[in-house]
Amino acid sequence: MILGTGSDLCNIERIQASLDRFGTRFENRAFTEAEMAKADRRPHTRAATLAKRFAAKEAFSKAVGTGFKAGVFLKDIGVVNSPSGAPTLALTGGAKARLDAITPDGHVAKVHLTLTDDHPWAFAMVIIEALAVGKNG
Repeated sequence: MILGTGSDLCNIERIQASLDRFGTRFENRAFTEAEMAKADRRPHTRAATLAKRFAAKEAFSKAVGTGFKAGVFLKDIGVVNSPSGAPTLALTGGAKARLDAITPDGHVAKVHLTLTDDHPWAFAMVIIEALAVGKNG
């Protein structure tokens, strides 16, 4: 069953402007160390890399129905890659607590994430699926 969906369109130039204006203050507030390391390995597309991750955080906050309230913070939502290379989310703190709270007993949550960009836009979509324990997924 689908627990929630969320999407977000983020302007890459707005993220670049925040990086230029606030620098590490913005980076430390919004992104995990792993996300920053990935962006730093892509100097020519650094802002686009971060914009996609920012959009993913927004999309997740919509999918769980809270936005950035109820203890869900930007840094609690980290974009990582699965062993196959597909993007997914690593959740901590309030983001993990909220996902756990909306997952029915006897189920586990699976987060599906897709990211794309085409300057000046970055887009993310999150679908949260509940799978019955013991089912393949």
